[in-house]
Amino acid sequence: MADPIDSLSATSADWRKSLNTNNRKTFMVISVFFLIYIALGLLVDTYITAGRYPNATIPQLLEALVTFQLFPLATLVMIGVAGVSLFVTFSMSDKLMLLGTEYHEVTPNTAQSTAETMLYNVIEEMKIAASLSFMPKVYIIDADYMNAFASGYSEKSAMVAITRGLMQKLNRSELQAVMAHELSHIRHMDIKLTLMASVLANLMLMILDIFFYNAIFSNRSSDSRSRSSLLPIIMIIRYLLPVINVLLLLYLSRTREYMADAGSVQLLRDNQPLASALLKIENDHVDNKDAYSQAYQQTPHENVRREAYIFDPVQAGIEAQSSLADVFSTHPSIKDRLAAIGFKFKQ
Repeated sequence: MADPIDSLSATSADWRKSLNTNNRKTFMVISVFFLIYIALGLLVDTYITAGRYPNATIPQLLEALVTFQLFPLATLVMIGVAGVSLFVTFSMSDKLMLLGTEYHEVTPNTAQSTAETMLYNVIEEMKIAASLSFMPKVYIIDADYMNAFASGYSEKSAMVAITRGLMQKLNRSELQAVMAHELSHIRHMDIKLTLMASVLANLMLMILDIFFYNAIFSNRSSDSRSRSSLLPIIMIIRYLLPVINVLLLLYLSRTREYMADAGSVQLLRDNQPLASALLKIENDHVDNKDAYSQAYQQTPHENVRREAYIFDPVQAGIEAQSSLADVFSTHPSIKDRLAAIGFKFKQ
C-alpha cells in the first residue's frame, strides 16, 4: 500500500514566520471581539439614557457615557456577565468538551494496552519538548473515526483527547506529530482565547436579541428623537452582527490551526510526520464517509468539539449543515495546511 506522503513534494516554508504572523492575527481577532462587545454595551446604554434625556443628541450621550458623566450601567453589567460566563466555561471546559462521548482516562497505572501506554509516553515526551510545567490529562474516546483535540484554560487544567481510531491507525512518529499539534494549542494558550471568543459571541447574540425586541416595541411609545434615530442602527446590527461573529470565529479557528501545525513542526524539527498524519486522517474520513457520518451524528454535542478537532469532518462531507457556521469549514483545507508547513501535492 502506497504511503500518503509519496503524493507530496517538498516546498519552502518558514514555520517561524507562520507562527508569529498567526499569533498576531489571533490577538487582533480577540481584540475585535472585545471592542464589539463593549460597543454593544455602549449602544444599549445610549438607548436607555436617550429615554431620560430626550433632547440630547447621540454623540452627546456617547461622550457622557465614555467619560463617565453618565454611568454606563448596561456596559458594566454586560462585562460582569461575561466575566461570570467565562469563569464557568473555563472551570468546566474539560467536561463540556467530552459531553456525549464514551471515554476513559489514561494514566501509567490505568493503561489497558501497550498502545495506550505508548500514547501516554508520547504525550509525556511532547510535554517535555514543549516545556510545559504540567502533564495534561489524557483521554481516549471510544470511536473509530480519526480525530483528536486539546482543551483547558491553562497548562494545569489542560487535557488531550484522542479517538481510538486515530491511536490505532497512526504510527509512532505520526502520533507524536498529532500530539505535538495538540500540545501546541495548550502552549500557545489559543484554546483559552477561542473559548473566550465563543462565549463573547454567544453573549452578544443573546443580548442583541433581547435589546432588539425591546427597542422595537418600546420605540412605539417613545417621544425621544435620539431613540428613533437609533432604531435603524439597531436593526442593521441585529442582522449583521451574527454574520460578523461567524466570520471572526472561523478566521480565529483557522488561524489557531496554522499556529498548532507550525508548533508541531517546531517541536519535532521535522514536517513529514505531521503531513503524513494529516493525509491519513483526511483519507480515512473520505474512505469511511458513510460510517463516520453516522458515528458523528449519533454522538451528542459534536458541534462543541468540531472547532477543536485537528480535522474538521465537514471537509470530508460529513455532518449535516444545521447552522450558518456549519456552511463553512472551521479549519483550513489540508492542501493549505500542508503548503504552510512545506508540502504540496505532486502534479
